[in-house]
Amino acid sequence: MERVTGKAELIRYTERPEETVAAAARLCYSPEGAGEVIEKSGSADNARYIAMLKNMGHLSTFEHASFTFALTGVSRALLAQITRHRIASFSVRSQRYVDQSDFNYVLPEGIKNLPNADELIKKFDGQMRTIALWYGEWRGLLGGGGEKTNEDARFVLPNACETQLIVTMNARELLHFFSLRCCNRAQWEIRSVAWQMLRAASEVAPNLFASAGPACLNGVCPEGKKSCGKRAQVREYKDGLLKERQI
Repeated sequence: MERVTGKAELIRYTERPEETVAAAARLCYSPEGAGEVIEKSGSADNARYIAMLKNMGHLSTFEHASFTFALTGVSRALLAQITRHRIASFSVRSQRYVDQSDFNYVLPEGIKNLPNADELIKKFDGQMRTIALWYGEWRGLLGGGGEKTNEDARFVLPNACETQLIVTMNARELLHFFSLRCCNRAQWEIRSVAWQMLRAASEVAPNLFASAGPACLNGVCPEGKKSCGKRAQVREYKDGLLKERQI
């Protein structure tokens, strides 16, 4: 058993995503055939065209570009949040088919910030080891192994238990995802993963995600009285993150 930290890696994406989006949009307005439109989109100024599409709200064309991420070192608590984004595809490590006797886990961020953090981190680590013992005990009582054993023994596992998943979203859904999950009001773990996903997606499709991030970066914060009031700091953080990725 060990503590883990969430990581997001972009593993697949639509080939030439910005050209694909631009070609799809141009086809809507062009009397030319698809082949000609696609060829023109390969050499045109797609940056300006994509910015225009955003301003027009013609975002259905963004759905033609998909991005697939591997998320590792994340908790089952994060899984419950990210799967609320319905326009996405998820494949998740199963606790039914995979023995969790030696599960890894995510340490809650709040514990690290407590005055006696070192002592309380050890306490949390100990609780995870205890739960692993409970899990092993129930596996023994329920039959000792296999999916029929695991499917009931897993009921004692914590939300901190690590999982891994593959998630695919199209560019339009990613923009929505980033607007919610990069926000300072989002839970810390999914916010960290969302910023990693944004950084990776921006590297391969910078124009599609030029304005991506929490809603406050593109207008008034929708959180109202609950706003963090740190729009300038968020902008600085995004700029720094993207610059760091380019180095």
